[in-house]
Amino acid sequence: MALDLPSPSSPFRIGTRGSPLALAQAYETRNRLEKAFDLPNEAFEIVVIKTTGDAILDRPLKEIGGKGLFTREIEDDMLAGKIDIAVHSMKDMPTLQPEGLLLETYLPREDVRDAFVSPVYEGLGALPEGTRVGTSSLRRKAQLLHHRPDLEVVEFRGNVQTRLKKLEDGVATCTFLAMAGLNRLGMSHVATSAIETTEMLPAVAQGAIGIERRADDDRAAEMLEAIHDEETGTRLTAERSFLKELDGSCETPIAGLATLQGEMLHLKGEILRTDGSEALSDDITGPAEDGELLGRELATTLLARAGDGFFDWKPA
Repeated sequence: MALDLPSPSSPFRIGTRGSPLALAQAYETRNRLEKAFDLPNEAFEIVVIKTTGDAILDRPLKEIGGKGLFTREIEDDMLAGKIDIAVHSMKDMPTLQPEGLLLETYLPREDVRDAFVSPVYEGLGALPEGTRVGTSSLRRKAQLLHHRPDLEVVEFRGNVQTRLKKLEDGVATCTFLAMAGLNRLGMSHVATSAIETTEMLPAVAQGAIGIERRADDDRAAEMLEAIHDEETGTRLTAERSFLKELDGSCETPIAGLATLQGEMLHLKGEILRTDGSEALSDDITGPAEDGELLGRELATTLLARAGDGFFDWKPA
């Protein structure tokens, strides 16, 4: 049976958040689908959906509900048939999707590193004692304080442009962004330096775009299959398995990165106490096809070393 392709009179609706980065990711998805099926721009409609996470910027995510705050409204609209697919930053995605939705399509992964951004200092090593650092990420905060407990960390939520404005206004002297986001926005010049993963292990799935669909939508499934990146999928299977076994959320500082060398997958993971007072890391290597199992095994190893209460909230 021939695929019922979208047309200008019946466009394929792509749901997204409204930030410049979210829109750039939606446009990349649209452009890949256009090319894969030789369709005009008008055969697609970008539908902007405001999420709770975008609306509430004055409180940490852990206080208002965690990662699902960036997806709930979008997923509700997809289940209601208002959109056909949803485009997400994978580091924002919970490890479990609502019943009736599938997340199994990934675009080629961008630079996974964190970017150090400061108008004053060249890098983390140059920061004087007491420097005010802005970040909303518990992972980045815990990693920073683990190595530099002498620094002051302040809440710094918002999209890329909002955070850069806060930096300009002197709310903090420096901050972190994802290199992937800056690259997708054509703003790589904003990064004072890129932090190597050996110095700051990134968030699970950082740099990856995921595309969610309804489980019963065969047309969307066939269209998305044409743009899925197998390597990214293999790496994220391991990383998200690791995160799921740890019950990771915005309330737990967790980092993880999978890399491929031929048919073998190497996964490094890190967990930290929320105040940065302790960090545990380990790694595992095995066949790439066993990524899900490798993720669970690494998580189990770290949990055994951590013991009870490791993730209990402690103010920094």
